Amino acid sequence: MRRRITRRDWLAHCSLLGLGLCGAGALAAAGAPPRTLLVVGDSLSAEYGLSRGSGWVALLEQRLAKEQIAATVVNASISGDTTSGGRSRLPALLKQHKPTHVLIELGGNDALRGLPLAMTRDNLAAMVKAAREAGAKVLLLGMQVPPNYGRKYGDEFAALFAEVAKAGGAALVPFFLAGVADAPNGEAMFQADRIHPVAAAHPRMLANVWPVLAPLLK
Repeated sequence: MRRRITRRDWLAHCSLLGLGLCGAGALAAAGAPPRTLLVVGDSLSAEYGLSRGSGWVALLEQRLAKEQIAATVVNASISGDTTSGGRSRLPALLKQHKPTHVLIELGGNDALRGLPLAMTRDNLAAMVKAAREAGAKVLLLGMQVPPNYGRKYGDEFAALFAEVAKAGGAALVPFFLAGVADAPNGEAMFQADRIHPVAAAHPRMLANVWPVLAPLLK
């Protein structure tokens, strides 16, 4: 009859092998169900103008591995996408990947195109609802617009993300580009188009996401 391996046996074995991944954290990770994180975003998440593997989504994969969290990250982001595009694509993505977590990073292109705020709000709300009904936890990444859009429009645009998150039961990153767009050296944080962050800005973008995402992974 095979002897049951105890936690003490496992830790002793790890100690002898000198494996850094062993221990209570690894045991917890091994016993936890695998997660599937679906990122639905635009160029900010699709590595526009960057070398592959240098964007915040790729850095997220590295962080998950470092934290010994068993997870698959599906980056379904498309440069130029709007909330309407994300809303139309989401049902098929949910069916195909069956994510445990959905990260929605959309809205910036709506503002660039001058689309009605009500449309952006409704699309995001529909995406949050669909993802939650599919059994996923949802994280909404909030955006803001430059001052030249006008104070009223800027305030209302920023507020709609909080409104959607609260109404739909989603977690929220208030401003995805905090510390990037509002940094003292802000121009240096962007590519020549002054819209897309350079690779050096993406660790900061992940730093804005991780503290809100991490509790959802437990």
